[in-house]
Amino acid sequence: PLVRDFYWTSILQKSIRNNTMTSFSNRSRVRNIFLVLLFACLFLFLSSCNVFEIPGPPPDLYNLTPKSTFSADLPEVPWQLIIEEPIAAGGLDTNRIALRPHATELKFFAGARWTERAPKMIQTLLVESFENTNKIIAVGRQSIGLRADFTLKTEMREFQAETINDNDVIMVRVRINAKIVKQPKRIIVGSKSFEHVVEVRDGNGIHNIVIAFDAAAGKVLKHLVEWSLVTLK
Repeated sequence: PLVRDFYWTSILQKSIRNNTMTSFSNRSRVRNIFLVLLFACLFLFLSSCNVFEIPGPPPDLYNLTPKSTFSADLPEVPWQLIIEEPIAAGGLDTNRIALRPHATELKFFAGARWTERAPKMIQTLLVESFENTNKIIAVGRQSIGLRADFTLKTEMREFQAETINDNDVIMVRVRINAKIVKQPKRIIVGSKSFEHVVEVRDGNGIHNIVIAFDAAAGKVLKHLVEWSLVTLK
């Protein structure tokens, strides 16, 4: 009986010890997982606060201006318009100012940015340019929930500075394709591309390049707005 009691006592002690070790191992595993998740959350939080930004001077920010002068004979239209954010290729869907030194290459100017992503900026300029005509009942972004008669869908095909023949001449090219869609049947009632190229004057500094962007975009905006109003008068 004593031997049997000793045997069962040993089995019980071993079982308790194994359970204790397993429980400790499980707690350690849970603690490690918790620490990994904690550090991951902390990293994301600090990243959102720009703690890990590369040190250096902040980039200069630039914006373009809406069009405010139009043909005097523009018709007044009795419809409402929604302007969607333009579609753009990955290289242009950014707030960086693009430079195309070659047809197959795209670079960006260092130390300079648009105030927002280029498609978002063009959407804002389109809304303000339509409003500046004083010929339309209402115009707005898609996000405001406006119930419109027509939707303007656009695509940024070109929105960059370009070098010509490997020399010092820089041109700015802006090309936007536009489609007017009648609601609610979603029928395309008009489609056209608008393009303008402006040579950079008085040196190739970023300030002069942005001025050329403003001139090229202004021509495109003017022609696009006037075409829209005349097409659907």
